[in-house]
Amino acid sequence: MSKKPQVRKGVIIVAGLGTRFLPATKAMPKEMLPILDKPVVQYIVEEMVASGIREIIFVTSWNKRSIEDHFDRNHDQEFFLKERGKYDRIEALVELTKKVQFFYTRQSSPKGNGDALLCAKEFVGDEPFAFSDGDSVIDAKVPVIKQLLKVFDKKQASVIGAQRLTDKEAMTKYGNIYGKPTGEDRIYRVSKFEEKPDIEHVSPEGLIVGGMRYIFTKDIWPFLEKVRKGKDGELWVADAAHALAQKKKFFAYEYNGQYFDTGDKLSLLKATLHFAMKDDEIREELGAFL
Repeated sequence: MSKKPQVRKGVIIVAGLGTRFLPATKAMPKEMLPILDKPVVQYIVEEMVASGIREIIFVTSWNKRSIEDHFDRNHDQEFFLKERGKYDRIEALVELTKKVQFFYTRQSSPKGNGDALLCAKEFVGDEPFAFSDGDSVIDAKVPVIKQLLKVFDKKQASVIGAQRLTDKEAMTKYGNIYGKPTGEDRIYRVSKFEEKPDIEHVSPEGLIVGGMRYIFTKDIWPFLEKVRKGKDGELWVADAAHALAQKKKFFAYEYNGQYFDTGDKLSLLKATLHFAMKDDEIREELGAFL
């Protein structure tokens, strides 16, 4: 009896230009914008590591060097902080970097997130892998990727993290997931994906892509390589996932957690306020200010 494959690799795409945050992102990647004292991308790395991922590849672009620097060790800085009794300010990040190996590759030009994911194909090979964008932060007691891995372990097929909405108007702002319940709690068999459908054609199950969290099998690669250009003339993961769902088993899991899209100013502010209100040191004063 063959052993079930273990998911040890993760892919995070951080190649976007961050134009919604200009001029702040002229010299700093949008994924490095802070939520309190941590950049957005660190929350995603922490989620992957807490889910058992031990190798992460970032798909970057020309202006993302600070992401590499952030997850690299700076021994002079660590020594300086230890000498002044302030090492606790960097300790969590140092411990995080000890648990995972980081790799980097570049997307040569902005051709969509599907093209960005293809840049990681050689690194991943035939192994199943976790996949995320660099914008979505999900606050969950059990890391969302870990929740998806439990489903993958059962089904041995690709899985996407989903959220459920009851407001049909709100659903038109997201990618929708169409499928049928499997009879297992929160698990659906996906039949198709559709990006921002009109209100009359939203998912009957109320499922949306709530943060880009996938566990993919190697089956995704041929579909990514063949997918046609979609919105804005670019290649999109969702289109390849839709094609895969037509041919292979593909599941959606309605995860437990609160999703924050940090890709625009208001969303980033909401995420910051959410985590600030969970911080014992500043909650009371912030509440009084608000």
